[in-house]
Amino acid sequence: MSSEPAAPARRGRGRPGHDQATVLRTAVGLFNRRGYDATSIGDLAAELGVTKSAIYHHVAGKEDLLRLALDDALDELTAVVSAAVSDGGAGAYDRLRGVVRRSVEVLAAHQPAVTLLLRVRGNTPVELAALKRRRWLDDQLAGLVRAAIAEGALRDDVTPELVSRLLFGMVNSLVEWYRPGGTYDTATVADAIVSIAFDGLAKR
Repeated sequence: MSSEPAAPARRGRGRPGHDQATVLRTAVGLFNRRGYDATSIGDLAAELGVTKSAIYHHVAGKEDLLRLALDDALDELTAVVSAAVSDGGAGAYDRLRGVVRRSVEVLAAHQPAVTLLLRVRGNTPVELAALKRRRWLDDQLAGLVRAAIAEGALRDDVTPELVSRLLFGMVNSLVEWYRPGGTYDTATVADAIVSIAFDGLAKR
């Protein structure tokens, strides 16, 4: 292992400390408070106390910031769902429960970005791409539901596509009220959602 010190993170030309992560975090906060369409690069620069050129040092423009934010919301969840779908060592029911639990953890870790994701309406190419990825996630989850029904683990009187939307809808509702460090920790919330969802879906 090399003993050379790590290179310092590159900073923008504005106030010290405003690296790309800071710019993105601030942009997501503004997009959520003001709306993406109503927020300009000038607004972001004012919030950070830098010039607009300092913002462009890190990103190509506002839509680039939106893309980075939506990727932050989607990438880890996509990895979770992909791993569950491709796992041949566990039953579909157990994999489905695991996806729901991990989805809660991902949302808690990326709550501002997920909040932004849930507000996009397909008004830009970046938003359309994000919505396409969300539909893929719904389809994959519905496939796990279908497989769990085939195992005899879940009731079969509700369509898999509807179950998928309801499961993700329950998890996504956390953006409205869940706060890290609040009354309930992530594990408690994940346990509750898994219990409520799957006790109700269990085949009698």
